[in-house]
Amino acid sequence: MSKDNSPQVTRRGAMRAVAAVAASTAATGALAAQPGERPNILWIVSEDNNPYVGAYGDRLAHTPTIDGLAKKGLLFRNVYSNAPVCAPSRFGILTGTYPESCAPANHMRANAHWPRELKTYPELLRQAGYFVSNNSKTDYNCDIEPERIWDLQGGAGHWRRRPAGKPFMAVFNHETTHESRLFQPTPGRVTPDMVSLPPFLPDTPGIRQDFASYYNMMEKMDGQLAARLAELAADGLADDTIVFHYSDNGGVLPRSKRYCYDEGLRCEMVVYVPPKWRHLMPAAPGSEIKSPVSFIDLAPTLLALAGVAQPAQMRGRPFLGERAAPQRYAFGMRNRMDERYDFQRTVTDGRWRYIRNYMPHRPWGQHQAFEWLAKGYQDWETAHRAGRLNAVQDRFFQTKPFEELYDLHADPHEIANLAGTPAHAAQLARLRAALDAHMVAIHDNGFIPEGMAGEGLVASRNAAIYPLARVMAVAGDAASGRKSPAQLAALLRDGVAVVRYWAAMGLLIAGARAAPQMGAMQAAFAAETSDHVRICLAEALIRAKAAPAPLVDYLAAQVAQQAAWPLQLQALNALTYVGEAARPATPVIAQAAQSNQEYVRNAARYLTSVLDGSYTPAKPIFDYERMMRRMAAGEKGVA
Repeated sequence: MSKDNSPQVTRRGAMRAVAAVAASTAATGALAAQPGERPNILWIVSEDNNPYVGAYGDRLAHTPTIDGLAKKGLLFRNVYSNAPVCAPSRFGILTGTYPESCAPANHMRANAHWPRELKTYPELLRQAGYFVSNNSKTDYNCDIEPERIWDLQGGAGHWRRRPAGKPFMAVFNHETTHESRLFQPTPGRVTPDMVSLPPFLPDTPGIRQDFASYYNMMEKMDGQLAARLAELAADGLADDTIVFHYSDNGGVLPRSKRYCYDEGLRCEMVVYVPPKWRHLMPAAPGSEIKSPVSFIDLAPTLLALAGVAQPAQMRGRPFLGERAAPQRYAFGMRNRMDERYDFQRTVTDGRWRYIRNYMPHRPWGQHQAFEWLAKGYQDWETAHRAGRLNAVQDRFFQTKPFEELYDLHADPHEIANLAGTPAHAAQLARLRAALDAHMVAIHDNGFIPEGMAGEGLVASRNAAIYPLARVMAVAGDAASGRKSPAQLAALLRDGVAVVRYWAAMGLLIAGARAAPQMGAMQAAFAAETSDHVRICLAEALIRAKAAPAPLVDYLAAQVAQQAAWPLQLQALNALTYVGEAARPATPVIAQAAQSNQEYVRNAARYLTSVLDGSYTPAKPIFDYERMMRRMAAGEKGVA
C-alpha cells in the first residue's frame, strides 16, 4: 500500500480536469470514428466505495470530478459488485465468470484454478491488437499469472508505454478509500458532527468519526481521478478514450463490506464517452441508467466496445456498444470472509433485494480480525455487550432468518424484512425463482465446503461428486427447517459427501431439536470418511448436548494438523461456537494462534482471548504491523 500524498482537489480544479477531457468544441464535435477505428479505454478503479458521491444525491459529499463526469457521461444508478469484498469481485471482473462457479474463488483470499484454455479480458484484447496495462493491483483470487495476461503489469503500467499506433486499455487502481485507511482518522472538510447515521447503527464517537473519515477519503480519491483525467487530456487522448470510473465493491462502514446488503454490494460507476464514440452509448450524455448492472458485465462491455466476440464463459451482458442489452437482475454472494464461514446468495432488480441465508445459525456480526480494527465495529460491539442497543441495532449480533426481502425504495437501510408478509409473497416468489435459476445456470460451487473434492469450474461438473440440483434442494431444506431432524439424519448415510455435509449442517442448525437423533448422528460420525462432514457433525452433536469430550478432542486434532488449513479453520470456527465446551482444546488453540496461516492464526487468537477472558472489542487480534511488513516486502494477496 503506497503512501498517498495527493492534495484534496478544489471543485474548480476538478471541473477543469473534466472539461479538458470532455471539451465539446465545434471541431471535436465534428469528429467521427473512422471505419475500423477503435476507442481507447481507461479504467480508473477505486476501492471500497458506496455512492457517497454528489452526483448520486449525497449533499455532504465533495466529489466534483465524479460529478462532472456524470454530467457529461452516464451515471449508473444501480450498479453492483458480485461479491461484497475485493478478491472474489476481481475474479469476476477479470474472467467474466462468477466466482462461485469456480470455487474456491468464492471465498475471500483463495487460489482457484483457472483453466488456461479460457481467456481473460486482457488476453482477448491483446489478441485483438490492444495494448493492455494494469497499474497495479491484481488480487484475482486464482492461479492466473498477472505478468502473463497483461502487456505491462505493475507500477510502470501506463498507456504511455504502448507501441505507436496501438489502441490501449489501461487500468489504474487507487487505494485511498481502502478499508485499511479507515483505521486512523482522516481529517478534512467533513467532521463527525456533520454526518447522519443509518438507524441500524448506534450513535457513537467512533462510528461518527469513521463516517467523517470516509467522506474525506472520498474527496481525496476524487482528486486523484482529476489528476488522471488531466494527464489524459495533456497527452491529447481525451477525444479517443472512453473513461470508466467505478469502485471494486461496496463501502467499508459498519455492515457494508463483506455483507450482502446494498452497502456491501452497491457501488458507484460513471462512464464518459467522447463525442466521436457516442453511437456506443445507450442514452444521451448526462443520463442515468437505472436498470441493474453488475461487474460481471464489465468484461463483456469491454469486448463489445473493442469489437471482440464474447466467449461463452462470460455470463454478463454489455451495457455499452452495439451489443448492449439491459439486465433484469444483479446477483451477489458471500462465502468465507477472512476467517469466518457463512453462505449467502442474493438478487436485486434495483427496487427489491432478496437474500437467502444458508447458514442462518451464524450471526451476521461474526468477529473478523481485520474488520474489527475499525473503531466503528469496536464501538458497535461494545454497545451490544453493554446492552445499550435497540432491537434494530442489536440484530447484527443475532442469528439470521433463512430468507430476507427488502423494499429498497421504502426501506433503503434494509431493516424491515418482508419475506414473511403475505402482501409481498409475489415479489418473494419472483426473486426466489430468479435466484434458483441463476444458481443452476452458473453451476454454483458454493455448497462444497472449502477444500472438499469437487471444487472448481471443471471438477464441479462431475455429477457423481456434485449433483447440484439435489444438493441445492437438501441445503435449502436444511437451512429453512423444512426437513425434520429425522429426515436429515437419514441423509447422513447418503453416498455423496456434499449431501451428507448439508444433512449435518441442517442438524447443526436444528440445535437442541436434533437431540432425538443423537444415536444416528453418533453412528454417522464414527462411520464418516470426510473430515468436512465430521467437523460439522461434531459441532452439531455438541450443540445437541452429546458428551463433548471425544468430539472436542477430534476438533482439536483437526486444528493441530497443518496439511489442510481450511479444515483447521473449519474446526476452529466450530470450537468458537460451542462455548465452554471448547476449553479442553485451549493448548491446541493457543498453538494455532502462532500459525503462519493468517486466517487460522486470527481465528485462534480470537478464541484464545475469549476463553481466557481477555477479549474486548478493542483488543487487536489482527497483526497489522506484520501485514505492513509483508506489503513492504512485496508479498501478493495482502490487505
